[in-house]
Amino acid sequence: MSGKVILHYFNGRGKMESIRWLLTVAEVEFDEYYLTDREQYLKLLNEGSLMFQQVPLVEIDGLKLVQTKAILHYIAEKYNLYGKDIKERAMINMYAEGLIDHMEMIMVLPFVTDTKPKLDNIQSKAKERYLPVFEKALTGPVYLVGGKLSLADVLLVECTLMLEEKFPDILKEFPNIKSFQGRMIRIPAISRFLQPGSKRKPQPDEDYVKTVKEVFNITGPFP
Repeated sequence: MSGKVILHYFNGRGKMESIRWLLTVAEVEFDEYYLTDREQYLKLLNEGSLMFQQVPLVEIDGLKLVQTKAILHYIAEKYNLYGKDIKERAMINMYAEGLIDHMEMIMVLPFVTDTKPKLDNIQSKAKERYLPVFEKALTGPVYLVGGKLSLADVLLVECTLMLEEKFPDILKEFPNIKSFQGRMIRIPAISRFLQPGSKRKPQPDEDYVKTVKEVFNITGPFP
């Protein structure tokens, strides 16, 4: 078996997208095995590959890693995107978990029928809870923690781009974040990732939703 990192997930963003972002910034090549039917998922279960019966699953360094945050922390630590000491890691984790919470609000949108209340809540939470934190943190510093690129920066640029897909003018009131985003997307690895034909996934469509529901055998409304 080759030493290349292997991702097991759907052919869509979901919780794997942040992992794709982080591997891209670390300039790590990876292959993807897409779940397209329930049998593939059951095979992973029967092999014992899914500790908590969930994906994402990432094969790296002979390990089969599950749980999104654990995977992100492992990659960040391995590729020096996780601060220089325990205090910096704590700050990175706080920023990262806030961003993950907010992006998960966006992730569920394709699975709900009435999106208006969800979108209103996402926008208000972005403006009142999440973005002000990062606007203040980026008053002066180029990066969020320790003057060096980290997991937190990668998740912030991913989150801001997701927000702008839904609310194009949302960063108008947050000039520091907008400047930060501009710097980040000029990083060569990120610039390539944002081009057509890269491994970045588009916004979820009906086919993605249908596949997820079939693989997990979800017949009723999405929880």
